[in-house]
Amino acid sequence: MKYLKVTAIISLLLLWACGENNQQEKREELQQEKYTADWDSLAKYDETAEWFKDAKFGIYAHWGVLSVPAYANDWYPRNMHIEGTNEYKHHVETYGPHSEFGYHDYVPMFKAEEFDADAWAELWKKAGAKFGGIVAIHHDGWSNWDSEINPWNSVDMGPKKDIVGAMEKALKKRDMKFVATFHKARSLQIFQQDSTKWLDDTSYFPYNPELPTASEDSLLSIMYGNIPKEQFYRNWLGELKEVIDNYSPDLIYFDSKLNKLPDSLKRQFVAYYFNHSEAEGKQVVITHKEGELPKSVSLEDLEKGRMKDKTEEFWLTDETVSVGSWSYTNDLGLKTSNEIIDLLADIVSKNGALMLNVSPKANGIIPQNQQEILLEIGQWLETNGEAIYGTRTWEVYGEGPTKQEKSGMFLDKLHYTAQDVRYTQKGDNIYAIFLGWPGNNANVTLQSFSEEVLGENVPQIEAVTVLGGGEIVYKLDGQGLHLTTLANMINEKAFVVKISKGK
Repeated sequence: MKYLKVTAIISLLLLWACGENNQQEKREELQQEKYTADWDSLAKYDETAEWFKDAKFGIYAHWGVLSVPAYANDWYPRNMHIEGTNEYKHHVETYGPHSEFGYHDYVPMFKAEEFDADAWAELWKKAGAKFGGIVAIHHDGWSNWDSEINPWNSVDMGPKKDIVGAMEKALKKRDMKFVATFHKARSLQIFQQDSTKWLDDTSYFPYNPELPTASEDSLLSIMYGNIPKEQFYRNWLGELKEVIDNYSPDLIYFDSKLNKLPDSLKRQFVAYYFNHSEAEGKQVVITHKEGELPKSVSLEDLEKGRMKDKTEEFWLTDETVSVGSWSYTNDLGLKTSNEIIDLLADIVSKNGALMLNVSPKANGIIPQNQQEILLEIGQWLETNGEAIYGTRTWEVYGEGPTKQEKSGMFLDKLHYTAQDVRYTQKGDNIYAIFLGWPGNNANVTLQSFSEEVLGENVPQIEAVTVLGGGEIVYKLDGQGLHLTTLANMINEKAFVVKISKGK
């Protein structure tokens, strides 16, 4: 009996030892797989998270001290220092000379007294967004989080609130992914010794010895970027690490001018972020502009632009609900929800996602007209989101007379017609998103289903229905898929035809 007990104990010890060895091997394996700060190592990370490819639509906000003037656009903090601009004239007439009232004097005016992170997050969820966030730091050097590195932050100054932290909690509470955007790369003053370049916008604030932008004060110099580049680089990386450690964003978005930063600095950031995500067991995404990070670690973002055709690589468009400024102004013009829905359909059909910006007032209120646009988008997605979320591109992205001539940023607005159609697919279903109403009981032919376009890949079709409207009459032949629309217009915006393939 004693022998059996000893044998059992030995067996258990052996099993435990084997388990420990396996765990040790796993720990060593994980240790070996950790990313080092070189592009070859970092390229092993899957830069396109599945959650992002499924989400398709997100919302964020340009908000901070730059919202206080509510004049011209989000580049007011820069242009107010340039004599001859409307912003310069407005600033002097409204607040006095720059020597008496500089940009930093707006900070106490940013009180955010009506800010409600839960209300924002709930609005974005109702709008159909699957991810959302906030500008963490813009070109003006203002941090919307509790920073120990940047004294110009929303906890120590201004509203005395951790805005990034509040948004992170509110969004994640609603099962939405969290985004933090960084726009600081152009904030460093680099032309102090060259007066011919004091207005070069590679440095956001124009250097001028007669203005606060040239201050060497230990506090003001940080806001205006008039500090040694080594200090700026340390702060840039340190601030990113703060946000990663404290708020664990699922996506970090970068504005332009990353190409002005040392390559080693960017590699350190990417390695830190990827290793952090590995430790948390989640997939994260980085976006960049104009090739300023390798596509092996980051996705391309096309500000106010898009691709002209579908692509193999996933990408992002960031666009704003307004027709002008990214931040709130008193005369802010807005796009229609119809325009934004058409834009979303076009982007998704070409293998992209849309991140839409809203512009709250300095007090934290999102104006009612912006809210209405978001809710209209949400109503459309409630019926038609099946054609957006979780979809992938089809054989062709679309058809119709309206053509986009090139890929890139800052593209001209397109005016779509009822003949413009965009396609997505999911499972056994193809979705034809019509960007206008062809008419009641109208006969329409989808030529993308023709033998000329698809060859031998023309699918068998089991049923054709309008999302939110029921089945419609159809006929498939060598010329395409012929449809008869419903007797009454189902939607003043885009409408979706679901084409179910046969087994």
